[in-house]
Amino acid sequence: MELFYPQKHLLNPKFEGYKLEAIPQDQAVSRYKLSRKPTQATSSGTTPLSFHEMRSRISHNHLTVDSETGNAVYVDEEYNVCLVGIPVSEGSQGPSFRVIYEMPLPMDASSALNIQREYPSAAFLNSSNVVVSDGNGLLYILPIKEAGDSSPIGMFTLRTEGISNAPFRLHHLQRLSPIAAVLLLSSRYYPADAKKPSNSNVEFDIWAVKINLLSLRPGSEMRDLEILWRRRGQDIPIYTTFIKEVNAYLLLSGSPYPDPNASMTKPYEPTPDEMAPIPRADENLDAKLIDKNDKPHPYSWTQTSDAVTVAFPLPSTTSKEKMKVLFTVQTLTLHVDVEPMTSENGTPVPIPHHSTTALWDSVNPTSCFWTWDRAAEHSYGLLTLHMEKKNEGTRWMHVFASSGTTPEHPEVPETLDPSELWQIRESLEKYTAALRSGEDASGLGLGHGVPSLAGGELDDEADAAVGRQAYLTWVEDSGADPIWYKTDSWNEDPVTVLAMPMPGTISESSDDLELVLKRDVDGVVYSLDPTSPSVWKHTSTYHALAFVLASKQDTRFTYHIPSRGVLALEGGSARDRGANVYLYRPPTKTQDKWSKQSVLQVDDGSGGALLGVGCVKLRGGKEGEIVVVCLTEGDLVLIRGI
Repeated sequence: MELFYPQKHLLNPKFEGYKLEAIPQDQAVSRYKLSRKPTQATSSGTTPLSFHEMRSRISHNHLTVDSETGNAVYVDEEYNVCLVGIPVSEGSQGPSFRVIYEMPLPMDASSALNIQREYPSAAFLNSSNVVVSDGNGLLYILPIKEAGDSSPIGMFTLRTEGISNAPFRLHHLQRLSPIAAVLLLSSRYYPADAKKPSNSNVEFDIWAVKINLLSLRPGSEMRDLEILWRRRGQDIPIYTTFIKEVNAYLLLSGSPYPDPNASMTKPYEPTPDEMAPIPRADENLDAKLIDKNDKPHPYSWTQTSDAVTVAFPLPSTTSKEKMKVLFTVQTLTLHVDVEPMTSENGTPVPIPHHSTTALWDSVNPTSCFWTWDRAAEHSYGLLTLHMEKKNEGTRWMHVFASSGTTPEHPEVPETLDPSELWQIRESLEKYTAALRSGEDASGLGLGHGVPSLAGGELDDEADAAVGRQAYLTWVEDSGADPIWYKTDSWNEDPVTVLAMPMPGTISESSDDLELVLKRDVDGVVYSLDPTSPSVWKHTSTYHALAFVLASKQDTRFTYHIPSRGVLALEGGSARDRGANVYLYRPPTKTQDKWSKQSVLQVDDGSGGALLGVGCVKLRGGKEGEIVVVCLTEGDLVLIRGI
């Protein structure tokens, strides 16, 4: 069973790009100076951070929002818990700032075990209480008063097998009932017998801990957190949530988190060198090896903005009288009256045959023509078709509308450079020679398979790096794997996440949960159906989203707001340039060739790097109207009109 299956009718290969939709900067963006700067220092001791820890810190969201009340929390560089009141009503003044608690500063103690701190993190327990981790092993539950400081009504530590006060990060808080809450925490794994941690093969623990809300009271002593279950993996979660309909937690991370109580025995998989097929009587294994997808494509093609060129290889002995080519606005007819060439083992090299085959798009038949290059010194010549596009500027994804639908109509990638068209002839000659000798016929080079639209813009390294590779792990509230999870037919391959839900957009209903995943150059939106979580539903597509995101070099956060768009927010590491937010709107109709994008300046270069993002709901305005809240090193930025 495929977990994420795209719907073809929601894809649009004829999409051309995004057009700018201007949003007035002075009306949409408001900036307010911070009197207390957010903390950023977490490294402790002399042991460097591992790659996964460094990447997780770069993408850490320092801002925690409560979408319903409009409150937000961050921790400043002196470990003060700062409460921000976001104006959520029409006519409200600017945001309010105040310190509600001063956490003790972490102290470095000399120890044989060098422990790394985490960033402070927080989650709202309800409208009147917030849970804050100092990143050094302490958890505080603080009441939110209308004025003045707060005193903790609960203080907790996490006791692990390696150390008794492990630093941890708070990822998610779930109210199980009016008297209990479950927190998802992550911490670096410190073996009990390790004298000094190593950055090789670093592992991370995911903890589900329970807090009894009836036990919370002022003046409570420090207590150990009640551990419900633990998982271990090779990376830190990038997104976590709880789906109440199935009583299970969803962990999205760069590694899976297997059930420690489940059998880890995996079937032995031989390496390619160990695979040796045993021939049956009268069986030619060499012929089978050649037949499996090693055959050159039946034609090669390229395109410009106004024309398509297709080259078919034919035996060089073929005469023009044997060829019949007919163009119409929508179809191509190509008949060649010649016997196909065969190798010594009898394998035929097919001759093209098309009878009113539908083209990908319309052409001007009066401007189409064909040429024949016999190239008598070669075994094959080239029949080249030159077709003028009726819709100039439209990018063809294939030559024929039926390409890739049946074995008789294979999907043929576009050749990048027209000068490479001659390679189809050379490839077929090499292929014929391989058939005769029984050698491997792969790797013959029919062009690079890159559309001409990408000419001069392709960066393989950048395109491959866009998004985050992630695995989905489901864990029941008991800590076990759900029955419907990881069956024999389950697809456990990683996905590439382009955008996750914007903090503050997910309500108590899991119907809102959507992920934007990379598929080729697109961003495909998948929605979770809580009644059938084993399959995600493809609901819409941000065409060419992966392609445009690959051009952003300083993106720190990429979030999705359902029905509104995908926001790519720059980190603002270049202080003289500032940071922008790029908004990509969903298409109005699936087959629209253009969609809208907007650009707003979050920081003008004076506020510093972007550290946190969230959104809160507005009251009294349009239904569903929100305010995007951005926390920089020196400013709080509010963005309206998204």
